[in-house]
Amino acid sequence: MAYMPVEKIFKGSDSMYKITILAARRAVELSNGSKKLIETNTTRFSTIALEEMASGKIKYKLKETE
Repeated sequence: MAYMPVEKIFKGSDSMYKITILAARRAVELSNGSKKLIETNTTRFSTIALEEMASGKIKYKLKETE
């Protein structure tokens, strides 16, 4: 398993839950054929998603509620 710097992945986030859901959703997108946003040697979708998040390519935006 590749080392993921926690500081980079959780930078700017207030919730581990949100980051976990985001990584899982991105891994599903990758498994369904979405193109990778970074160059990497790994083939595991979960690791690719985390690497994309660490590089700043994936972010989340909260929906505004009424």
